[in-house]
Amino acid sequence: MTSERRRRIGDAGVTVIARDGIRKLTHRSVDEQSGLPVGSTSYYARTRRQLLALIVDRLAEYTTEDLAGLRLPTVLDAQGGAEVVQVFLHLLASRDDAQAARFGLLFELRHDDELRRALTVGAPVRVPLLLAAESLLKALGITNATSAAPDLVAVVDAVLMYSTSRAAPVDAGAVIRTYLAGLLADDAR
Repeated sequence: MTSERRRRIGDAGVTVIARDGIRKLTHRSVDEQSGLPVGSTSYYARTRRQLLALIVDRLAEYTTEDLAGLRLPTVLDAQGGAEVVQVFLHLLASRDDAQAARFGLLFELRHDDELRRALTVGAPVRVPLLLAAESLLKALGITNATSAAPDLVAVVDAVLMYSTSRAAPVDAGAVIRTYLAGLLADDAR
């Protein structure tokens, strides 16, 4: 995103979706949430689809910012790996509205291949995220770290979704530790 105004619109769209649901997302509701004059959102995003794309881009920016702060040791055990993942999960979860909006959009966009890809496997943050997962797995000594990285990202995302939705208490550390210990056990065979 290039302008401060586009960022404000993206942030406001995230808030509207998280607070009111995807069906309440309108150009006017985003104008109101952002505090910008009526018509501002329409200037930057003429259609609902363009507004959704702007919000998807903003969500990717959040994750990119969170990933930039992640520091990975070069050698880890399952406990240490789980601790690193928990730090990242905490960063992601601290943007509660962003996660709620992202998960809502995953369902809303399931039939829109282009926007769904931009939110998932085609997101600009996807490659750095996979590389971080691969680095963590290599630090654990996993030999097939490259092929296991997408699964680790999926497990982390599932734990994040479960936590964000407040479906029930989840011990993220135990889930991640168990998953990593299982990978290590499989790798030892």
